[in-house]
Amino acid sequence: MTITPSLNLEVVKARQQATWASGDFAEIATLIVPVAERLADAADLRAGSNVLDVACGSGNAALAAARLGCVVTGIDYVPALLERGRERAAAERISVDFRAGDAEAIPVPDESFDAALSVFGAMFAPDHRSAAAELVRVTRPGGTIALASWTPEGFVGSMFRTVAAHVPPPAGLASPMLWGTEEHLAELFGSDVTWIHRRRTFTFRFASADEFVETFGAYYGPTVKALEAAGSAREVLASDLRELVRSWNRLEQPGAIAVPAAYLESVGVRR
Repeated sequence: MTITPSLNLEVVKARQQATWASGDFAEIATLIVPVAERLADAADLRAGSNVLDVACGSGNAALAAARLGCVVTGIDYVPALLERGRERAAAERISVDFRAGDAEAIPVPDESFDAALSVFGAMFAPDHRSAAAELVRVTRPGGTIALASWTPEGFVGSMFRTVAAHVPPPAGLASPMLWGTEEHLAELFGSDVTWIHRRRTFTFRFASADEFVETFGAYYGPTVKALEAAGSAREVLASDLRELVRSWNRLEQPGAIAVPAAYLESVGVRR
């Protein structure tokens, strides 16, 4: 992983925070609930254990852990998403402590949790090493760290590359998709975590490619901001995204789409 020394990560983080606060990621999060449920099960969470959901968004993994009887804290740096998580927990009559917090500086003491989870969350922290170190720091020895991360070669990786062709990311910024590789996790966590990795697929389902792009263009922060930044080329970017969706669609008949999106499920023991 290479980061240009002159890259101001605090500026990048502030822009990312604004990006995730745009649109309404909670609308996208509802689509990928099964990923969090599967990760919580794979992590073999125990009732009564203390669990942290890092970069929790609107609380998919936090709620999945709470349903298993865990004592759960969720942190995120987007207040509106934390509020949505609180609404969801109240609706289900389950308890989750949703707090403001940064994945690169988690506001809890060392070894506070039996397990730390992150579903497509920590991977977007601009400083990969800091985010990884924090996951290790807050998890007790023998505890579990469980991650779901989009892969570079999968659909979401392709979508980010399509966007980057129109709206390039900051020069020198490491791709978040690297978290979806076993090699990068080994580099980040070293001997601190012993991993078991599984290749998983989540399928996005929409009535059409147009509906997919409209939904992501309205609610998914990175797409919302990319379309805004594209300016006069907005429709060109939208068209490229529609074509990308069609090219990944596994259904042969016209109309509805089913797009398989690969991700890496990583469950590790903190040494």
